[in-house]
Amino acid sequence: MQFTTEIFSQFTEKWGLLTAGKSGDFNTMTIGWGGLGTLWSKPVATVYIRKSRYTHEFIDREEYFTISFFGADKRDILVTLGNKSGREIDKINNSGLTPKAIGDSVTFEEAEVTILCKKLYMQELDLSAMPDDVKKTYYDKDSSHDMYIGEVIEIQEGH
Repeated sequence: MQFTTEIFSQFTEKWGLLTAGKSGDFNTMTIGWGGLGTLWSKPVATVYIRKSRYTHEFIDREEYFTISFFGADKRDILVTLGNKSGREIDKINNSGLTPKAIGDSVTFEEAEVTILCKKLYMQELDLSAMPDDVKKTYYDKDSSHDMYIGEVIEIQEGH
């Protein structure tokens, strides 16, 4: 597995789509927080999802998830996918993206890079352990995030 990129800019500058489920029954959401590293001698990806998000139901239910990154030309699509809920509209058909299977999950033909992960661990973030400024900025009016750590199974580049 080879992944050559500006690792710290992937989540904050490019954003990504977190997708959980299988072809025909999945949901995706835009994410701007995440990380890549090593845990328990395995390459891992870490993502954070609020309980209120529809994708939360899918990632809890499924064993695999993907993180897909796109070029700047897809930024408007990622904004829409982050602002609309799959509970209310068919986000994928309205997005113009083309879903495709990868392992036991889903990515998109248009993705520049997709990371396929097998779920290893989940834990709710503990608000009492956070600095006050973080709580005030990110959790004053909304629920906390659950943290999911997945073993990186495959990295697929290109489209």
